Amino acid sequence: MVSLSMLAQDINISEAPAPLFRDPIFDGAADPSVVWNESSNEWWIFYTQRRANVPSQGVAYCYGTGIGIAVSKDDGKTWFYKGVCEGLDFEDGALTYWAPEIVESEGIYHMFVTLIKGIYHNWGGERHIVHFTSTDLLNWEFHSQLELTSDRVIDPGIIRLADGKWRLWYKDEAAGSITKAADSEDLNDWTLIDHSSASDRSHEAPNVMFWQGNYWLLTDTGKGLGVYKSQDGNEWLSQEMIMDQFGQRTDDGWFGQHPDVVILNDKAYMFYFVHAGRILFDTPDFEKTYNKTAPYEWKRSSLQVAELELVNGKLICNRDKYYIK
Repeated sequence: MVSLSMLAQDINISEAPAPLFRDPIFDGAADPSVVWNESSNEWWIFYTQRRANVPSQGVAYCYGTGIGIAVSKDDGKTWFYKGVCEGLDFEDGALTYWAPEIVESEGIYHMFVTLIKGIYHNWGGERHIVHFTSTDLLNWEFHSQLELTSDRVIDPGIIRLADGKWRLWYKDEAAGSITKAADSEDLNDWTLIDHSSASDRSHEAPNVMFWQGNYWLLTDTGKGLGVYKSQDGNEWLSQEMIMDQFGQRTDDGWFGQHPDVVILNDKAYMFYFVHAGRILFDTPDFEKTYNKTAPYEWKRSSLQVAELELVNGKLICNRDKYYIK
């Protein structure tokens, strides 16, 4: 999703730190969604709070996760940890939340987020997208569970189309891990739609923006970001990948993953996360062998920001543009 706010002062990307933010509790910040908080005049990043520094079996560090909040009062030059979203523990038992997506409509904030009940050491459990609402971005109330194409749906991404409808894109793991979509007039009732989504390869984290006269779809392939272009948000043409080359900034030496984009004054700022420590274990067989306890450096993740640019009709990203040796 593209977070838009013409009321925000700016994002000072040239002075943004690298890494932009590391979660001070569990050191596993991932899946950012960026929002301008108009009441406090601050940028807020909502993110999956993976438990990277907790010894655990397999991928259990990705479960039992809340939604963390990072805040900047100075146009993105510094960030601090606000805490976690309140109200997500709406029922008993351990709940897992992934990949928040925040949009605002008529003074109400809406969070669409992946919910998994329980904690698993493998990639287990039913996965659904649920809807929360808030008036202050901190305290949330459960609204509903969306009825989508399967019980293996994750990573919501939402924008408002030119006709006023809201469109939700998401990954359906039961359909080969490609992007599916649904439309809504009011963010409450959703109708499944069938169109030519990005289906040329498996991916996750579909994120759509309207910029420079076209819709752009970014997807996380695990080895960089897939890029697709569309005039109407329905038919997509694939372009060259971005973020598939490692950056030079601190904690930017790995593939860019799960982006969110903010458009300000015709500039596009992309927030993403990086598993920078994985460069230490970059061997073909390592990922297959850590089914007991993965090392901390493998699990930790940091948030970063970079600028998107349009060159000869193609989307590019030089993540080292503001690198200082």
